[in-house]
Amino acid sequence: MPIDLTPLSVRELDALIRDARARHTTLTERPPAARVRRLLAAQARTAGYTIEEIFGIDAATAPPEPKARARRKRGKVEPKYRDPDNRRNTWTGRGRMPRWLAAKTKHGRSVADFLIPGVARLTPKAQAATGRRRLVKHS
Repeated sequence: MPIDLTPLSVRELDALIRDARARHTTLTERPPAARVRRLLAAQARTAGYTIEEIFGIDAATAPPEPKARARRKRGKVEPKYRDPDNRRNTWTGRGRMPRWLAAKTKHGRSVADFLIPGVARLTPKAQAATGRRRLVKHS
């Protein structure tokens, strides 16, 4: 955490050093929070109380724990592509292309070659809007 000290005067720097030393001694001399927590809990037990009773903490007043965002679960999908060399290699078409398919398409084969017959068909690409005007420049 860099602090720009260049605009400070000597008096301001001395005050900053004095305050930093005081804060440092305060932090180093106090007992750890875990030890204080144990001491308070032991003192409360000897008096016949619980920490929750003393500090008024209960389920109704305690701050709620942050909940994880619920993600929409996507439905299960049948495989769309299958490797003819190894029938266990399948892909649904969702997510990244698997390595086996990427390697085969890299060598010139089409993804359509690996479609499972009768089960899947290629997803149509976005079609261009018909009737759109084109600007053609004549030279």
